[in-house]
Amino acid sequence: MEYHNPVLLKETVDGLNIIDDGVYVDVTFGGGGHSKEILSRLGEKGRLYAFDQDPDALENAIDDKRFTLIHENFRYLKRFLRFYGVKQVDGVLADFGVSSHQFDVAERGFSIRFEADLDMRMNQQSELSAYHVVNEYDEEQLRQVLWQYGELRQAPAMARVIIAARNVEPIKTSEQLKTVLKQFLNHKKENKVLAQIFQAIRIEVNQEIEVLKAFLLQSQEVVKPGGRLSVISYHSLEDRLVKRFIRNGLFEGEPERDVFGNFEVPFKKVGGLIVPTSEEIKQNNRARSAKLRIAEKL
Repeated sequence: MEYHNPVLLKETVDGLNIIDDGVYVDVTFGGGGHSKEILSRLGEKGRLYAFDQDPDALENAIDDKRFTLIHENFRYLKRFLRFYGVKQVDGVLADFGVSSHQFDVAERGFSIRFEADLDMRMNQQSELSAYHVVNEYDEEQLRQVLWQYGELRQAPAMARVIIAARNVEPIKTSEQLKTVLKQFLNHKKENKVLAQIFQAIRIEVNQEIEVLKAFLLQSQEVVKPGGRLSVISYHSLEDRLVKRFIRNGLFEGEPERDVFGNFEVPFKKVGGLIVPTSEEIKQNNRARSAKLRIAEKL
């Protein structure tokens, strides 16, 4: 199954500083590109656990006795590692991008390119879909989703227009939604605005920000001292959370300091921000907004 070329493959796996007999986790398995690279660097006694809630990803499972694919959301990282008898690991890799496969399968409803039912669920068993968000959220909820997750200045007006349109008939497809919001789609920036709208709804449907926070908090317990966290983000909302968490262990506010002004943090950053080269972006356009941050557990 065609998924996508893993972004920042070498840099992300290099960031894990892999040891021969280490235990690692790839929480966003997808097409398995990062997992295969990790396995190629592990010895016979090494172990790799991977998470993916998307049933399509199961078809990419790797036939290797050192590998275990867990069909679950990585927000349950700690719980399912415990199920397999693992309390701490040497490193965790996360690539938060939606896979090319999910964008390219029209019926999943992720892409602005295709006519499709409003879905956008990464987990097809989930009850909340894009249809429910667009047709059942009240005006204030819609405004919050579009403003907070799409960073759309016209979010209040967009929410009002959606409410008015769905009162006439349900908005069932991506093309209907585009038509409803046509007045906000300036010709020069149409694709950019549509991408922000679809991103906002997708983040809400999949509770991506809550999942990210749960994952980062659990990583404090799961990664052993000296172990590594290697995380790729694709939009500013995610990257800000990752950056703040690595810097001070919080998502907002300031940490408590001792009398000398010092405070404890769970991780220390390793190196600076890493972004794809122009050559990688040329080969894989979806890499253009990727940001990689690496941290070591203290």
